[in-house]
Amino acid sequence: MATTTMNNTTNDIEVSEGILRQQRRRRIVMGLIFIGIAVFIWLVFVAKLERGVITTFVMTPGGASAQAGDWVFPTVPYLNAIAGLCAAIGAYQIVRGFGKRTYSALALVVILFIFSFLAWATAGGSTNLAGLLRVMVVRSVPLTIGALSGILCERAGIINIAIEGMMLMAAFVSTVFASLTHNLMLGMLSGIVAGGLLGLVHGVLSIKYKINQIISGTVINIFATGITSYLSSKYIQKVEYQYLNEPGLFPQLEVPLVSKIPFIGPILFNHNIYVFATIIFVVVLTVLLFYTRWGLRLRSVGEHPKAADTLGINVIRTRYMAVVLGGMMAGFGGTYFSLGSSGRFDELMTAGRGFIGLAAMIFGNWNPFGALGAGMLFGFFDSLSAKASLLKVPLPSEFIGMAPYLATIIVLAGVVGRSQAPAAEGIPYEKE
Repeated sequence: MATTTMNNTTNDIEVSEGILRQQRRRRIVMGLIFIGIAVFIWLVFVAKLERGVITTFVMTPGGASAQAGDWVFPTVPYLNAIAGLCAAIGAYQIVRGFGKRTYSALALVVILFIFSFLAWATAGGSTNLAGLLRVMVVRSVPLTIGALSGILCERAGIINIAIEGMMLMAAFVSTVFASLTHNLMLGMLSGIVAGGLLGLVHGVLSIKYKINQIISGTVINIFATGITSYLSSKYIQKVEYQYLNEPGLFPQLEVPLVSKIPFIGPILFNHNIYVFATIIFVVVLTVLLFYTRWGLRLRSVGEHPKAADTLGINVIRTRYMAVVLGGMMAGFGGTYFSLGSSGRFDELMTAGRGFIGLAAMIFGNWNPFGALGAGMLFGFFDSLSAKASLLKVPLPSEFIGMAPYLATIIVLAGVVGRSQAPAAEGIPYEKE
């Protein structure tokens, strides 16, 4: 007995030492990355700039009524200060580490690097920073909604890669219903229902029949792509059926008072219903998941379904509920493309946004606010890549668009810290 206890103690010590070594290694690697970013700014951005060059950021989006003065500053001193701050953050990370605030330190360094990149790319000219940020907010909407759909499903243990198909089907259905009824809200509701029905199909396949959840999601994606492309080319893209593809767009809404705040107002408080609904969903889902009994039960089903079943929680019913709600959330995101962005349906108009939403979910560590931040980051680089040709950047726009995905790989590789997926994710539950 004494020998067994001693062996267990020794194993615990070895495990603890291994964890400490791993944490130390991550801390050092992350600090070196911060310092590397500082060196990159000095060698690539500062070294190639002439002293005295000026950068101008326009602080008012086009068409905004609330005006703000331009931000004009000397480029080289600002870049030197940013590089020095990144180096200081890296040195502190190596020596002591930020602990649980490592993500915050990473976010700060990323923001500083993006600012330095924009300052360098705009040196000697001007760019509309406010307009860039406004487009970022708009483009983050479907990504964040897709991430929230994934969170609802995966927190309950169901992998849902069918978000892309659910969005595409909802975009098509909402277009047809809104065109026929001339009612945008009915169109939106029809898209939400369509997403929920596909979620139910995914639930039946993966929960009742225990089909591999990746395969189930892939089947739904293929089905949605095929049926919407066929019906679109057969009907609504033809001239005689154009009345089926004229749903209209939700109007822009200005939040009284705050929309008039210079710079911030036009960026955050002058959008259509989808932007405001996204923020509301993030807040509500955070409260429901982490501060209510409902959320505790949902998360327990995704972490330890047998333990949850022992405590009287209906695992099967909870998973069905989660995957249907996730489908409805994806359906809402799909209606954005037709009713909130383009005002019509086009084949494959979601363009992989559902899959990018899954990447945002993982980057955000299965947390709604993390998903919102990741959606904003992805949306920013999407906006930036579209504007790269105007910034005189000696890089193809595709390379700029790669940036958030490289960041996701770094996170998943464990440089920042472990990305914690629900423990029972993707594992069918069999009631004993």
